[in-house]
Parts: sequence; structure tokens; C-alpha cells
Amino acid sequence: MKTPKKKNEASALANVRPSKSVSKTKQLPKIDFALRYANRALNTENLLALLHTRTPNFFELAEVVGKWVWIQFSEIPAAEIRKQLAELGFHWNNTRQAWQHPCGTITDERADYDPRKRYGSYFAAARIAA
Repeated sequence: MKTPKKKNEASALANVRPSKSVSKTKQLPKIDFALRYANRALNTENLLALLHTRTPNFFELAEVVGKWVWIQFSEIPAAEIRKQLAELGFHWNNTRQAWQHPCGTITDERADYDPRKRYGSYFAAARIAA
């Protein structure tokens, strides 16, 4: 038994992928990688000073874990905020769901433990206020 021609045309149109020119994906902001690499080498105190003066909203969220600085958001931040974090030297850690800055102490090994328990942690803004 043959199917009606209209039904085949409709299903064929549904299976066609849009061309690249029709794509509606947004262009991500360009990251200044020279600035990113320079900022990744900052030690903890210099990074916290930079956050405190240039991005006080990030400073309020900054948690110092050992020598590293972590920033966590309750929701996915906007592309412009992610760009700022990247240029400050942070990278996204999907396992810990945090933006992390190594503060010049980059290692090749991943921690299979909770760094907060091993090294301790504190919020930078709480220490300044105290």
C-alpha cells in the first residue's frame, strides 16, 4: 500500500538539517588569551587583590581552597561573565562545578580527594570584613 505524497514530503522536510547560514547560535565573546595566561601565573594574594579592585562581585564569591581560588554560581553565568573569568585565569571544573584559578601552582595530577578537607578553605570577603 502506498502512502500519500503529502505525508512523505512533510516527513522529509522534518529530517532536513538547517544549513550553516541559517544557524541561530550566538557568537561567544572573544577571550584575550595573552591576558588569561598572564593572570594564571598570579599568586593567591595578587589574584584576590585583582578581584577586589576590578571585579568586586567575583571577590564576594571567591573561596580560597589551599592556594587555589574557586568561584561557584547558583546558575550558569552569562557568556560575558564566563569571558571575564577566563581572562582572569579561571577554568571550569565540571567535577566540582566551580570556576578554579590555580594561582601559579599548576599540577599535572588531579586530586581524588576533597581539597577543602585536606587544605582548608575560607571566603576572601569574610576575611577582609573580619
